[in-house]
Amino acid sequence: MGTATGEYGTYLTADDGKAVYLWEGDHSGTSACSGACAGAWPPVLTDGAPHAGSGVATGQLGTVKRSDGTTQVTYAGHPLYYYAGDGSAGSTNGEGSKGFGAAWWLVAPGGTAVMEKDESPSPTDSSSSDDGGY
Repeated sequence: MGTATGEYGTYLTADDGKAVYLWEGDHSGTSACSGACAGAWPPVLTDGAPHAGSGVATGQLGTVKRSDGTTQVTYAGHPLYYYAGDGSAGSTNGEGSKGFGAAWWLVAPGGTAVMEKDESPSPTDSSSSDDGGY
């Protein structure tokens, strides 16, 4: 695992330089993406322990067993995925996608989602409060 910097800031990449993503549809560190989902968002798999490159915290790297028995790389407890629509290293076409019922985000070196500026919750956004209109 390594990092790259692009239009969304610094994000994690796999050893081949391709961007990796987390999915808000995953819970408790377990992958919920299989079948057609895994076809569009292939899991980042490993046969051994994942390796941290520059900018990647070794202690944040881990693995989880998938339902098909393969081993998926995790970072800060998030299962990691590629996006099939990213043709090469440096592509980040999956950022902000809402495919398969939840959002997909690039992963920051700190382990959080790299959200597009217009996707970040605003402290003055009244649509998120339930004040009855008063």
